[in-house]
Amino acid sequence: MKRWAGLLAVPLLVLLAIPAADLYYKSSWGKGCARCHEIRPQLDSWEHSAHRKINCVECHRSSLTTNVRRVASHLLGDVPDQPKLRHSDVLAMVDQCRGCHRQEFAQWQAGPHAATFERIFTDKEHNRKRRLMDDCLRCHGMHFEGAIGDLVTPVSTGGPWRLLKPELVKSPAIPCLACHAMHRDGAPLLKDSPPEKFRPSLALYDRRSQSAIATRDLPIPMPTSPPDQRQALCYQCHAPLASGQIASGDDRTPKGVHAGLSCLACHQKHSQSARASCATCHPRLSNCGLDVEKMDTTFLNVKSKHNVHWVACNDCHPKGIPPRPKPAPLARASN
Repeated sequence: MKRWAGLLAVPLLVLLAIPAADLYYKSSWGKGCARCHEIRPQLDSWEHSAHRKINCVECHRSSLTTNVRRVASHLLGDVPDQPKLRHSDVLAMVDQCRGCHRQEFAQWQAGPHAATFERIFTDKEHNRKRRLMDDCLRCHGMHFEGAIGDLVTPVSTGGPWRLLKPELVKSPAIPCLACHAMHRDGAPLLKDSPPEKFRPSLALYDRRSQSAIATRDLPIPMPTSPPDQRQALCYQCHAPLASGQIASGDDRTPKGVHAGLSCLACHQKHSQSARASCATCHPRLSNCGLDVEKMDTTFLNVKSKHNVHWVACNDCHPKGIPPRPKPAPLARASN
């Protein structure tokens, strides 16, 4: 009888240990994790980040299956030198970000950067013109574990294309952690905080090194006036082809009448919308006496041959730019 009682006590203790361990990790604010996992560097950086007042478990959800897998990895000695978030963890954190950053989330969700894996990788028009390649994952699906052939088939211009990972069909290809590093050094943003050029968390996740590169360390090939370091992040994906020619590939470097402007001079941070940007610099009428928002540019019609990023006056006036109309003389007051 004692033998059976001893055998039953083992699984009972295991079951009781699960809620106890869960309570311990929640109350230890990362200290418990750092004792058992090789995440001391991550804990140290979190303690100096803008999110240091947020408990680890508020962003990093865990389950019995996940915890058992981690324990098994330690027992087998299969522990990486630098633990990385899995792709599934990165996607799960999107909803965690939403809990606090509701306005930013809504703007992102309404913009092009919320495009799903299905929208990006099964686009018939794009895939017929350009063959899918591993480099596509540099900007779309940065955290995906595998090559392009593990994600979509066929890897050709023939089609029809389908995702090999059905669970990713409606998942965002550019999640929050593509452009933000939550453990980046920085102070919380308070009401009386001094103005800042950009959040310290702004960083590019580099798929090759599997680490986030701070925006301040990214180069700006074409400086804006005045320089806007945030634009360095945009350039990592919206870049020209190997020739370096402006307007080639996905490059959107402003030239022509908009030369020198920063991307964020016109585009909102999370939605990338530029629909309300013209009025920031222009009166309703241009020097030509026309409404700038009704000119023949891609701002009015995406099919226009005049891209608003690099439109010049002589694009619409090939025979010469007309002189600026002279203002009407002021009427003299009568005696």
